[in-house]
Amino acid sequence: MGLRRSKKREHDEARPAGGPQGPVADWAVELRGVRRQYGRGGSAVHALRGIDLALERGSFTAVMGPSGSGKSTFLQCAAGLDRPSDGTVRLGGTEITGMSENKLTALRRSRLGFVFQAFNLLPSLSVEQNVLLPMRLAGQRPDRRAAAEVLAQVGLGDKGKRRPGELSGGQQQRVAIARALVTRPDVVFADEPTGALDTTTAAEVLGLLRGAVDRMGATVVMVTHDPSAAAYADRVLFLADGSIADRIERGSAAQIAARMTALTAPAYATAAAA
Repeated sequence: MGLRRSKKREHDEARPAGGPQGPVADWAVELRGVRRQYGRGGSAVHALRGIDLALERGSFTAVMGPSGSGKSTFLQCAAGLDRPSDGTVRLGGTEITGMSENKLTALRRSRLGFVFQAFNLLPSLSVEQNVLLPMRLAGQRPDRRAAAEVLAQVGLGDKGKRRPGELSGGQQQRVAIARALVTRPDVVFADEPTGALDTTTAAEVLGLLRGAVDRMGATVVMVTHDPSAAAYADRVLFLADGSIADRIERGSAAQIAARMTALTAPAYATAAAA
């Protein structure tokens, strides 16, 4: 049984409603004119070149692109893990661009969820303790019932007392998803969440992320290199040279792969000519 949508609604209503200009649009993620530059002068690297994007709540977005296209920088800036050189970022209606590091850390702990390729579970803690860790770090009272609920949702209702080392890779990633969802965050950011999994297990994990969106109203932003993984999303954004070069809505794996091929072909042609 999923988290009730009424809980999600209460969660959303607790969020800031906007400033004197009126309510903020119901975007989970909003980037306006976001640029990220590393270094200066002729050696400067322009990782992001003016990203304008708004993603609604309860949506699943995949981000793809060739190596060096800016995918990782996009995720880091959107999640408040890196600061843009220019532009603004809003999460759940809250502008985070000028936040102090302490406030950013508190926001990430209470209002964002993260799923990484390497799982990032603490081996000395039980599965239940790993799931409850975001609550503890945010200074909240650990809610064991909430942990039991999300573990049941990811098919691990009987594994709460186990240690991560006793689980398979797929099961560990399920724990990571439960941990990301336990605080009912504004956004779940997933960075290559299936990169370390076999095809069958990857499909199961992606099905869980899709289910979190459809049944829990979660918002997921996922970086991936795999067209089959991206096909689970509502939309796919294609980055190239730090800009959004293309997008596709509800695309199949074959359509997404074809777009990626078209996107990377000019780069390969340029490199070959050089």
